[in-house]
Order: sequence, then C-alpha cells, then structure tokens
Amino acid sequence: MSESRSAVRRRALRRRRQRRALVLLTLAAAVVVTLVIVLSRAFAPDEAVAEPASDPAAVASSPAASPVAEPTAEPVDEPTPICETDAVTTALATGSDGDVIAAFGGAEPFRAAVADGSAPCIDLHEAGRVWVVANKRHPLNPIDHWPTPQARPKELRIVAGGWLLDQTAAALDELATDLTAAGAGKIGVSSGFRPYDNQVETYNRHVANRGKEAADLRSARPGHSEHQTGLAVDVVACDAGCGDHDGFGGTPQSDWIVENAWRYGFIVRYEEGHTGTTGYSAEPWHLRFIGRELAAAYADGGFRTLEEFFGLEPAPDYD
Repeated sequence: MSESRSAVRRRALRRRRQRRALVLLTLAAAVVVTLVIVLSRAFAPDEAVAEPASDPAAVASSPAASPVAEPTAEPVDEPTPICETDAVTTALATGSDGDVIAAFGGAEPFRAAVADGSAPCIDLHEAGRVWVVANKRHPLNPIDHWPTPQARPKELRIVAGGWLLDQTAAALDELATDLTAAGAGKIGVSSGFRPYDNQVETYNRHVANRGKEAADLRSARPGHSEHQTGLAVDVVACDAGCGDHDGFGGTPQSDWIVENAWRYGFIVRYEEGHTGTTGYSAEPWHLRFIGRELAAAYADGGFRTLEEFFGLEPAPDYD
C-alpha cells in the first residue's frame, strides 16, 4: 500500500534536519581546528625547533650533520733568546761591560738572566769582565790574566802595592775622599793587583806560615785569586798611622764602607758567616769592584756573596 502524503513529508523533513545537523557539525569542527591553530601559534616560541629527520639521507645532507671546522690558532712568535738579540750580541762584540748590562735592560735583569741560566753568553769566569767570579771551584779564564789599563789611586795612602785596573782605582779615589769628608777617617791600600807569579809566592808563604788548610781559608791559590783581576783591593785604616788587616773590622772606616761601598761600585767580598759559600774567613778589608750598577742591585737585593748573587753553587773548597 502506498505511503500517505503526510508520511512522505515527514521523512523528507527528517532528512533535511539531518543534513543541517551535519553541516553544523562540520562548521563547528572547522571552528575548533581554526582556534587550535591560532592558539598554538600565539603561544609557540619564536623559533621553531626542528623535528629530527626520520630519513637517514636527509640527516646526512643536513647542515647540522656536517662536521664543524675547528678555528685555526694563530701562530705565536717565540721571543728571541736574550743572548741572540742584536743589542746583546753587538754589546758583547764591541761594547763595554756597561753596554752589555744595559742591553739586558739593566743590572737586575742582567743578574736574573745569569742566575736562572737564560744568559749562556755571559761567562762568569772570563777574567776581563767586571762580573767575573773567581773562587775555589772556578779559576780565572785565562788563568794568568793580566788586566789593562792599570792605575794607582791618588787620594789615599799606598802602604803596599797599589796598582789596580784603572776603573777600580778611580772608584776607590771617590770612596776614600767621601769617607774622609764624612768624618770616618782615612784609608790606605795594602794590596792591589797581584799577577799570577806573585800569587804563587803569596800563597806559598801562607802555606809555610799557617799550613795548607789554614792557608786556604786566607789566601787563594794561583789562578783563583780576585787580586789577579785588578778589581780587588785590600784596605787598612789610617789615622795617625796605618793599621793592619786584622785590625780593620769594627773601625769607623770599616763601618762606613759596609754602609756605603756599593755607591762607588764596591762590595765587601768575604763577609762574616759565609765561609761555607765563599771558602774564606771574613775579610772586611777585601773590597771587590763590580761597577755601580751591579753593586746597587747587590745591595738592593740584600745579597752577601757573589755566588748567591749570580746563582752559583757554593765554593767552600777546591775540586
């Protein structure tokens, strides 16, 4: 039996409602998706984090996968060793001892370079140099060195000997003049330059009088004596008359020299309490000229022996 018209209309109305509902659901879904996209963009970080590529070929071709080249370090120029600098080589070849010291940058840099072994061009046993060190472990080079030019001091009494290297004599004249002007009395020279042959006689005489062991505490063997350099001088106190070596310590002259000798380029070479380093008993009368610059560095550093000053090993006895 055929459906009634009203039934057909109801079915058609129901279908229209279903289509409208489907359209509305579709629109609602679209709105939700749009909102999700908008919100995700609003709260996302400034730079998106790339997802790792799943394709091995893509990973291999990615710039991030390429090895990053390490930065190439610039070559660093090593400083020229001090002995190879033009200033030092020229000064050693043609300049004075003062020029050599200046080429090192002054007395303290010179001393430090010698002491730490970074100045192999400086031979501390080269007899013609103001920095020469003569001791029981190291003879002079050459062993029979004869210093020139020589002169005798003019401003103090010559008790014996008196010849010195000219620069030593000039500095001693200044020292003696200022010592007297300061009211500390006067001094005289009792021994100056002694050549190798004369040192043979001096040493043998001490051995004959004292015995070898005692002689070695008071007198240097030939070739090991500072007196052969012309840079060493023994002085005595002279007031009404001149005394001897053993009476020099503790005099106004000796006390003044201890405080002021460095100003003229001298040091008291063998001080009390340092026999274990120098190998000699105290000799307050034995002055050694090392030049004003080195003597100032010696005094400023509080040094008591040339061995310590130049970083040498102690020399208490002969090898």
